[in-house]
Amino acid sequence: MVAFELAVQDAHGLAVAARPGVDRIELCSALPLGGVTPSLGFIEAAVATPGIPPVHVLVRPRPGGFDYSPDEVATTLSDVRHALAAGASGVVIGGVRDGRVDAELVSRVVETGADVTFHRAFDALADPAEAIDDLVKLGVRRILTSAGASRVADALPALARLVSTAADRIEIMAGGGVRPDVIAAIVQTGVPAVHASAKRTLPGTGGVSLGTADAGRETTDEAEAARIIAEIQSARQ
Repeated sequence: MVAFELAVQDAHGLAVAARPGVDRIELCSALPLGGVTPSLGFIEAAVATPGIPPVHVLVRPRPGGFDYSPDEVATTLSDVRHALAAGASGVVIGGVRDGRVDAELVSRVVETGADVTFHRAFDALADPAEAIDDLVKLGVRRILTSAGASRVADALPALARLVSTAADRIEIMAGGGVRPDVIAAIVQTGVPAVHASAKRTLPGTGGVSLGTADAGRETTDEAEAARIIAEIQSARQ
C-alpha cells in the first residue's frame, strides 16, 4: 500500500485534502520559499476541517538552509509543542550540522512524543546511508527525499537504494517535482509513500507592491491532485 501525502498551504488546499485519496497532509506556508512554519490559526483550522486526514505540520523557522542557531532551535521546539497541542498528528522537521543530521535538534523534537518526519534537508547530507542509520536511532518515523536530485524522477536508482538501505526500519517518502506521469516509476522503486504539492499559480491582483505578491500566489490544483491520486490508486492494485 502506497500512501499519498499532500502539501497544503491554504484553505483551498484543505478542502482538496479532505476528499478521498489523501492519506496525510503536510501543512505549511510559503512553499515557493521551500516552506516555513504555518500559523497556529491555520493549524487549528486544518485540524477542525471535516474529513481531513492526519495533519503533519512543517516546523521550519526560516527559509535558507538548515543549520540553526540556538534561538532558532528554541523557536522550533516551541512551535512543535504548539502544533501538537493544537491537535496535529505529527511534525515535519530537519536540521543539518557539519554535513550530518543535527542529532541534538532531532532528539529534542522526538522527545516531545511527536510522529516525526525528517524533510528534504536529508538531501543536503553528505552520507545518506549514515543519515538513515542516525535517524532510525533517533526515533524518526519517515524521511522525505528526492534522493539528492531537484526532481525525484531524475534519481530513481538512488531512491531505490535508499529504500533498500532503510530496510523497513524507517519509511522513505518520495517527493520533489512529483507529477502524475512519474508516479508509476516512483512506486516501482518500492517507496511506501509519495509526497506532492500538486500546485498551480494564481495571477497577482496588482495594486500596491508587497514583495513577490504581484507575481501571484500558489494554491492546490484540485485536478492535478486528483490525477496523482488516481495514479497512486492504480499502482496499489
